[in-house]
Amino acid sequence: MARYILRRLIAMPFLVLGIVTLAFLLTTVTKGDPLTAIVSDRQMNDPEAVAAAKARWGLDRSLPERYLIYVGNLLSGDLGTSFITRRPVAQDVLFRLPATLELVIAAMLVGTTIGITLGVLAAYFHNTGIDHLARFFALFGSSIPVFWLGLALLYVFSVKWGILPGPGRIDPRADLPAMVTGFMTIDTLLAGKIRLFFDALWHLILPAFVLGWAVAGTISRLVRANMLEVLDREFILTARAKGAGEFRVVVRHALRNTLVPTLTVIGYSFAYLLTGAILTETVFSWPGMGSYAVDAARGLDMPAIIGVTIVGGVVFLLTNLITDIAYVIANPRVRLG
Repeated sequence: MARYILRRLIAMPFLVLGIVTLAFLLTTVTKGDPLTAIVSDRQMNDPEAVAAAKARWGLDRSLPERYLIYVGNLLSGDLGTSFITRRPVAQDVLFRLPATLELVIAAMLVGTTIGITLGVLAAYFHNTGIDHLARFFALFGSSIPVFWLGLALLYVFSVKWGILPGPGRIDPRADLPAMVTGFMTIDTLLAGKIRLFFDALWHLILPAFVLGWAVAGTISRLVRANMLEVLDREFILTARAKGAGEFRVVVRHALRNTLVPTLTVIGYSFAYLLTGAILTETVFSWPGMGSYAVDAARGLDMPAIIGVTIVGGVVFLLTNLITDIAYVIANPRVRLG
């Protein structure tokens, strides 16, 4: 395993360089002038102002020269400066990434819990009403558009019934705690503000459920298929013949063998949610990486677009590596090569 991890770590800089190159090239061929995000409409008619803006932001240089300068700055951790916020992109990313991580972790907890539970019930009560309901729930969650589901749940639970709060991470009138970790739930606990902790947790319910429903559908279908296969194996029949209770047979023997192949899907789902939470964050006004990427794309903020792409790619690569390692730990018969 050590050799495999070392090889993956050695290959990672080259993969990141490929991501940087692709993102850089794509931003140069897109329609639109990034100067519109830098200078005002009135200054666009002033050749001197346009030339000064190009010189300041390096837009007067050739494409290969800009690329080499960007890669050189990237080696020192400099992702450039945002055209819109006028702050370093790395600073913006570090400020927004914890909000996305908090949402994705909560969504994974919701999706994994619901998915495994429904998969086990659907397999154990095969071809019954419970099985059909579980499969319908999984299919519905995987096929329905995230933005529509988010808007519908917001209207029902927040506007119509008033059970859950509206968009945002916390009540805008609240006295926010000091940002230590960037996770609103953790920072409110560290500040000793229990009421704000439950308020932040309450705001997390709807977006986490919307984002996790699709994951729950994928996991439940996989668990159900693997569970049906495991329940017919000889060691399950042996456990029942020895007098083991059904709960022990299902949870300890069948489910443990079912979860090993499910680890891969859970790991990839985490990476997918982390890089694909744009619509959910937009609907729920969640100040994370997704909404930052949307604002950057609208404003043709090229440094921010490239920075978000690089961070997403690195997170995806690291998640895949951790998933492979976890799979080997859970199933020692597998050898990484």
